[in-house]
Order: sequence, then structure tokens, then C-alpha cells
Amino acid sequence: MFIRSPIIAVLGHVDNGKTSLLDAIRGTGFAKKEAGGITQMIGASYVPKENIEAISRPIAEKMKIKLIVPGILFIDTPGHEAFTNLRERGGSIADMAILVVDIAQGFQPQTIESIKILKNAKTPFVIAANKLDLVNGWKTHKTDSFLESLALQPEHVQGNLDTKVYELVGKLAEFGFDSERFDRVRDFTKQLAIVPVSAKTHEGLSELLLFIAGLSQRFLEKELNLHPDISAKGSVIEVKDEIGMGPTIDVIIYDGVLREGDEIIFLAKAGVKITKVRALLQPNISGGKEKFRRVAQVAAAAGVKISAPGLEDTISGSPVMVTTNYERDKGEIEAQMKSIIFESEELGVVVKADSLGSVEAILKLLRDAEIPVKAADVGNVTKGDVLLASTVASEDKYAGAVLAFNVQVLSDAKSASDETRVPIIYSNIVYQLLDRYEEWKTEEREREKKEVLEKMPWPCRIKALPGFFFRANKPAIFGIEVLAGKLKPHVRLMNKQGVILGEIKTIQKEKESLPEAEKGVQAAISVDEITLNRDIREGDVLLVYMTKDELEKWKKKADALSQEENDVLMQVEDLVSVRI
Repeated sequence: MFIRSPIIAVLGHVDNGKTSLLDAIRGTGFAKKEAGGITQMIGASYVPKENIEAISRPIAEKMKIKLIVPGILFIDTPGHEAFTNLRERGGSIADMAILVVDIAQGFQPQTIESIKILKNAKTPFVIAANKLDLVNGWKTHKTDSFLESLALQPEHVQGNLDTKVYELVGKLAEFGFDSERFDRVRDFTKQLAIVPVSAKTHEGLSELLLFIAGLSQRFLEKELNLHPDISAKGSVIEVKDEIGMGPTIDVIIYDGVLREGDEIIFLAKAGVKITKVRALLQPNISGGKEKFRRVAQVAAAAGVKISAPGLEDTISGSPVMVTTNYERDKGEIEAQMKSIIFESEELGVVVKADSLGSVEAILKLLRDAEIPVKAADVGNVTKGDVLLASTVASEDKYAGAVLAFNVQVLSDAKSASDETRVPIIYSNIVYQLLDRYEEWKTEEREREKKEVLEKMPWPCRIKALPGFFFRANKPAIFGIEVLAGKLKPHVRLMNKQGVILGEIKTIQKEKESLPEAEKGVQAAISVDEITLNRDIREGDVLLVYMTKDELEKWKKKADALSQEENDVLMQVEDLVSVRI
């Protein structure tokens, strides 16, 4: 039985040290250990077993860990965006992940998103509690081992570290994970390991690498089985234009062997395409002029750049496979894609994202939240996307939206959005996208309710001011003060006996017309169909009349009114019910 190297992704919040940790693993100091160099591949770095053993031998012997994996393949691009491109049939080709957390700052927004993505993909992971050197009182020692350095720390510093570790333990518990510092874990099938580490000083690197390798070979034996006799399978992590070569694809091969001259199939904008491998390329680290060096073949697990005709519209996250039966293999890829790239009859949102993995992650979220999807695709937001969403909006306004993740909004799409009032909701954080869509729906519903209420008479009590009767009738003009609520033109007045009086035509203050007058405002109003000193007398307290239907609508929105306005509403309801 052949076993391949585990594929490891690195995730975490920005500035928590993902890149620094990868740099530390690839670093020259680490590569100088007695085993030989780290292999730099396209999109990945390969750390051989000998290197891991060289820096972790004392700990491995103490913990009785014997490495059988040939090494570890680290994906070079850290972050959840890269992780989502490591896709295969709804899961991930990453065997494990390292979630980097700043031990001083704890969980941050992208930490939480990374946990949700890993949980969603069912990818096992360990916590690298980075910036160990910043723990209060920590003294750095010249060792790659956390445990060796810990033994040299004063007791109170060890206590400071424990405090920080158990803050992480508590936070992880909120997400349903039982966790513990790695050397205290009793059952790795049930507990998540936290490895304190410093990317700056390299303390903890030996334990981190040892545990990644050890856990992979112990619990992922089936996944790591290598089939050197089968055709290669991989996933596109990036599409790049290279000078002198044109479009190329960077691929992680997770099973089989890929050779120059092999025919491969992959997913492009126009559908499944086939091409012949012109060249397999790896970085040229020998110092020559050439950026890349050609290799005849690559075996899993490995990163490689493929040069071939027709790669320009390849979709990131696309499966890549060597094909010996085009129609069969094409059908297999198309079957995978049907649930990711589609347009349906459903009234739902339109999803656009930067890669297949991103679309897949968003669709799962939407389905879990029971939010229908009209269409989903990879690429920038176009006018067509907005117009498609507008057809949905004509039947269901709140479903008519475009959700855009990590893509550009083209100018004609922006213009179409302005014209149709279809929102383009954007985020570069997957889980935030859903939150923003829900926020938009809530705000839109509140705005519509407010518009409806603004068109209705507002509960209001006014007083006819003594000494300010200016004109008796046709129309009557007199001064008032708003005692409670809000007075608007074109509402009818009623007295405290429930008698409906005339309609307010205008509200004026200092010769300026007012759209409304709130509590405390004194103004002059003009009212048809009444005569002053007969229908209304100085000092009378009047109310704004409402129909039974208007009263019912207000009762459903009582929370939009103050207590005083609700009291006015109840008074009006009592008078109207007597009239009925």
C-alpha cells in the first residue's frame, strides 16, 4: 500500500500570522536541518518526513509517534478563499487544516468564518495559537519545541499561558468543539488540539508539524491511500497568465500521476473542455534566468503549473482529471456541476462568486437557511444577472437580489441595479454575505412599513389657541398647538364628543407651509367645512379622526408610537367605536 503526503491548508484572521507561519515552515533556518531542503512547488511547499523528524525527534520518541507519511504538503496561499478552491465533490481535498489564532487577541471575525467553513467541509483541524512570544513574561529560548521552552518558563508565566489557552477553549466550546492544549488531550477523536507556537521565534513548530503528520496518518489512512497506477485527479487553485506561455493553471494533484502529453478535462465558462498537457512546471529555485523548470511527471500529493492550449477561461476550483474516455469523464464533471452552476425556475436570489468552491459554500449556507436560489455561477456581476433578479423581484421583491462574493460589479450591472432598484449585495466574507442579505430584507420591510404609515393619519391631539382665530370660515384659519403626536395636512379633525369636523388644508408657521407639525409646535391651520366660535371654540382640544381600518393598522404598529401617541390612539378608537 502506498501512502501520500497529507494536504494541509492554513486559515485564520488577517494579521494573525498565517503567512508568517508558512514562512517559518519554509524558512531557511528550518531547511538547514540535517535532512535536506524543503521542496518548493507551484502553490504549495513540501516538507519531507526527514525534516519533521530532525526537529521533533525527542518529542516524537517521548510521545511514541513514528512517522510513516512521506511528508506534508502545505498550500502556500493562506486563507479561506484559497481553501474553498480545494474542492472535490462537495468536500475538500485538504486533508487537514491549521487554524491560526492570535493567542493574545483571541477569536476575530475571520477566525469565526474559518471555523464555520471547516465545519461545513468536515475538514479536521488543529489550532495554532500563534504569537506565543507575546504572552506576558514569556522568555524566548533557542529551540523549535514548545514543550522544551515551556519547561524553562517561570510558574507564573506558565499560568499566563494557561489563561490564554483556556480563553480559546471557552470560545471553541461556543462552536461545539471540546478542545485542550495538545499535550493534555486524552482522545484526539473527540478533542481539538491547541498547539501554542511562535512564527517569529519558531517555538512550537516541531510539535505543530509532528502533530499534523501524526494525526493525519493515524486518522486519515483511507484518505491518504495513493493510487500511482491511476490517472491523476486534481483541483485548480488559480488561473494565471505567464509571459511567453499565455494562460496556465495552478493545480493541486491529490491522487494518481500526471504526465506531460496527458489529455486532461476541466471546467471552463463554456462548459467542460479537453486539452493536452504541453508542459508541467515547477519553480526554478536554482538561480537561473528561467522562472520555471519542466518536469516529466508529478505524483500526488503535489502542486504543479500546467501549460496547455485553451486554458484561458478555466474556472477556479474546477476539477482536473486525466481522461481516457472523454464522454464518460465529461458526464462525471457535468453531474458534479449541476448543483453548483445552474439557472432554475425557482423565485430566489442570484449568486455570483469568484470560484466554484465559493459558490458551493454560499449555496450550502442559503439552503441551510431555506433561502431559494434562482441562479448561481462563477464570474463578475453582469447586467444579465441584475435583469434576471429583476424578473424575480417582479413576483417576489425580497427574493430579487444579487449576492456577490469576491467579484467585480461591471458598470452596466451597476446601471441596471440603479434603474431596476435590484440590490447587489457584496461581501468578501462568505457568512457576512448572508447576514447582509437578511439586513437588507429587514431594512426594506421597515422602509415600506414606514412609507405606509407616513401616508396614514398620525395619532394627534391639538389645542385651538385663544386669541388666534384669524378667519371664521371658507376656510377657517386659526392658531393651534400640537399637544401630542404629529399633525399633517389632509386629515380630518374631530372633537372630544366624536363629532367629525372639517379637513385640514394647510399648516403654516411664519408664512411657511409645513409638511407636518410635531408636539410643542404652534402654527396656523386652514380647515374647510367649519365655522369658528360655532363648531370650534377657543381653547377646544381636538383629535385627528381615523377610520376603523386605519386604527387597526396602527394597532399592529403600536411599537412605532410613543406611549402618549398610543394613549391618543386609544382615545380616538373609543370615540370612533361610539360613532359606529
